[in-house]
Formats: sequence, structure tokens, C-alpha cells
Amino acid sequence: MCARALTSNLAQPRFGLCQVTAHDYMAGRGRPVQIVTVDKENHSFGLDIKALSQVLLAPEVRDKHVVVVSVAGAFRKGKSFLLDFMLRYMHRMDDENWLGQDNEPLTGFSWRGGSEPETTGIQLWSEVFLVQKDDGTELAVVLMDTQGAFDYQSTVKDCATIFALSTMTSSVQIYNLSQNIQEDDLQQLQLFTEYGRLAMDEIFLKPFQSLMFLIRDWSFPYEYTYGFKGGSNFLDKRLRVQVAQHEELQNVREHIYSCFTNISCFLLPHPGLRVATDPSFKGQLSEVGPDFRQQLKNLIPALLHPNKLTEKEINGNKVTCMGLVEFFKAYIKIYQGKDLPQPKTMLMATAEANNLAAVASSKEQYYKSMEKVCGGDLPYVSPESLEEKHHFFFREALHSFSSTKKMGGQEFCDRYQGQLEKELHEMWQSYQKTNESKNLFSAFRTPAVLFVLVCVLYILSGVFLFIGLTTFALVCDCTLGVVMLAMIAWAFIRYSGHYRPVGGAIDQAAGIVLEQVTPQTIIKTKRVHYLAPPLN
Repeated sequence: MCARALTSNLAQPRFGLCQVTAHDYMAGRGRPVQIVTVDKENHSFGLDIKALSQVLLAPEVRDKHVVVVSVAGAFRKGKSFLLDFMLRYMHRMDDENWLGQDNEPLTGFSWRGGSEPETTGIQLWSEVFLVQKDDGTELAVVLMDTQGAFDYQSTVKDCATIFALSTMTSSVQIYNLSQNIQEDDLQQLQLFTEYGRLAMDEIFLKPFQSLMFLIRDWSFPYEYTYGFKGGSNFLDKRLRVQVAQHEELQNVREHIYSCFTNISCFLLPHPGLRVATDPSFKGQLSEVGPDFRQQLKNLIPALLHPNKLTEKEINGNKVTCMGLVEFFKAYIKIYQGKDLPQPKTMLMATAEANNLAAVASSKEQYYKSMEKVCGGDLPYVSPESLEEKHHFFFREALHSFSSTKKMGGQEFCDRYQGQLEKELHEMWQSYQKTNESKNLFSAFRTPAVLFVLVCVLYILSGVFLFIGLTTFALVCDCTLGVVMLAMIAWAFIRYSGHYRPVGGAIDQAAGIVLEQVTPQTIIKTKRVHYLAPPLN
């Protein structure tokens, strides 16, 4: 069951292009894409909506339920290094030797040895991997790299913001720690656990999904063995609430358990002295310790195997790639101020994004349905039939919106339903105009009406002249001349583009004539049909 990276190369899986060079694109490779930028002088954050949209709104993935795997933690602790092994697994999922050859360099997210930070802000890998579970469900997997916390250029607010954004938008948050779980590592979660407590008061669900403590360079395998089993035993002890603990420490532990659906821990050995000290190291497996390699084989498939994947959920709703864009937009707004947002602000941002995602999903549903009826190169549809379809799809879209679980209360959600109705009406008007433009008679309505008038007036003039009513014949001839002048003027205006108000007046007059004739014809036709006896 191999993951499919979105690419246009026929020999490769599909690939959602986002700021990728032509060489990379043709080779079927991705690259890191900066979606959250950091102004280190002003300590402010920005969202590159264009880059984010190019990754998540590609036609192949926008409607797929998304899995976001994020790695966060202190700087220079190997987050990008780990993510690149995840990339290698996603590309080679069906290969037992997915770790690669001994001398193969490790590429992907930028990483290097040394003491200086490498990643800034938040980056996504430009390839969105489509994977299929055993039950046939297709998911879009996104890998996220975050700026390391507590470097010499970042404030506490900077670090908290990056950690918050990654936690709130990911389905699996890997908390990358060195050697042990310290008390200050747990303290960093306190703000988000408080948000989670507040959120649960309204939605009665745990707001966050999977949190995995990844303890790097674990040096005590004789106490707790490497891997998930030793990590589980170690985590149980670290997060155990004890009577002798200070109340604040107890609250942090209780809130962590109450806010995350699943909490796990993995103990990972040191990768080897050469990895940590050799500046020429390029990720070759031959330089990596055998224990580290073995534990990578256990860890990464447990996270990324199709049947192990966890879709992103908010308020019990599975989030699509398109919905995730709305959540990023809402969350970045509350972190652009000077101070960290209050939990209530974070909750309202989630409620706003939750409703906007429901609006976007309902609009997408209406759009797809209408496109099948009158979109693109499809032929003209009668206005009555099109309006009937519109009303049906309109009700379906509103039902989809109302049946989606949302946050913020009924009054709050009603505002977004009003926004949805307004945008659907605008789309309907656009479809009406597009459909009308396909009507050949509509395009030539004015000359057709004028031509028919010329013919009718010419015949009437002849008839009146034949029966001796010369005055009426003269009136018809004069009117005929005016109509012919109008036809010539209309043709000139359409060709030259000048005197458009005059052309509009001619169109309007032709429309009035048509309206006066058409209803009478329809009424007479219906009356005759009604009075006619039924056929035996």
C-alpha cells in the first residue's frame, strides 16, 4: 500500500506543486514550503496563504481528510533529521528496506549539525501523500516541521506561538525532547491544556488528538527499554499525579490527560557520536548506530502506516485539506498581537474556523453539483430546469452546513449560515449569467426581434396597400425604416463599441417587444390546450 505523492510525472505518483523548481517538479521531488513566517525583529508572525493554498488546495487533495504529523521541541534536537526519515518511509512504504542504502545521503527538510538553529517558523513538505487504508479510505498525509524553541533569538511568546499553532493544527504532535522529560517541558503545555479545559466546557470532547513524547538520546535502557513499551512505563511514572506534588504540577498533569485523546512515549537511543560531532555527516546510515536504526524501523511505521494514521479532527468533525486552510487563517490572527491570546480568544478562533470550514465545504458541495448541470462546456439549460436544480442543491448545501457539528452557539452559527446563503445566491447569479451566455438566441435576440419586425412590417405594408389603406401602409413603411436604422445602428455599436447607451436602449426596446408578444402566445397556447378535449 504505497503512498502516492502528488506529481505530474507519469512514472511517479501525483504531486501538488507548490513553489517547486521546474527541475524538482519534473523529477517528482518536493521541498519545504514556508507557511508561517517570523519577523525576528518585531517578534511577529505571518501566514503565507498563497503557499499554504498551493499545497492544500490542489484539486487532488482539497476534499480529502487530512493527517498532519508535526514535530516540535527545542532547537538543535534533530526534528528535521527525524522528519526526513519519515519522508523516506512515505516514498518507499512498500519496500522493506525503506531506510535506504548505507551510503545514501539524507535529503528533504533542511538540517545540519552545529549549534545554530536551522528551521524558522512553520514549514510543510510540498508533497501531499495520498495513502489508502485497508477499508478503502484515502487520506492526505502532510508533514510539518517547526522552529526550534528557546534559541537565542526567540522570546517565550515566539516559542509558545509556534508550539500552539502546530499543536492546534496537527493530528499527531511529536514533542521532541532530549534525554528526559523535565518539569519545564510539561510547563510549556500549561497554556494549551487550559485552552483545552475551556474548550471541553462547550464541546464535551477532548480538543487535541495524539501527543507523543519522543525522548531522544535515552541513556537508561536498563531502567526503561527503548521503544513504546519502555516509553509507556516511563511516561506513566512522569505524569502520575501524587499527593505530595504542588497543586500547579497536579493540574498540569490532569489537564494533559484530559486534553489529548491519545498520549504515548517513545524512547530513542543516541544515533552515534559521528552523527553528533562530524560536520561532514550527510545522513548516511553507515554512520548511524544500529540501535538507532532499529528503533527508527519500529517508530516511523507505527506513526505513518496507512492503518495507523489518525485523521485531523476538530469538535468531532474530520477536517479536509480545504478546512485546514481555514483553521490556519483563524489561528494566525490571534497570535499577531503583542501578548499571548487568552484561552477564550483561542476558543472563539476555533469556533470561527470551524464554521468557516463548514461554509467552505457546503459551498464546494453546491459548486460541484451545479457544475455537473451547467458548468464548463455543458450545453444551455432551460431557466426553469436550472432554477429547480438550484433550489434542490441550495437546500442540500444548507442541510450539510446545519448537520455539521459546530462551535460557538446557535446565534454565532446563524451568522455563518447567513454568510453561506449570501455566497450561494451570488454563485447562483453567476451560474444564471453563464447559462444565459450559452443561449444562442439570447446572444442574437435584438437582431432577431428587429428582423422579425422588419418582415412583419413589410408584409403588413403590402397588405394595407393591396386593400387600399395607403395611410396604414405609409405608417408601416416609416416604422420599417426606423427599425432598419435601429438594426444598422445596433450592428455598428456592437462592432465599434461606441455609443453603448444607445445600444442598450435598442436592446431594452427589443426586450420589451419580445415580452409583450411572448406571454400572450404562451397564455393562448395554454388556453387552447386546456379547452381541447382529451384524446381517446
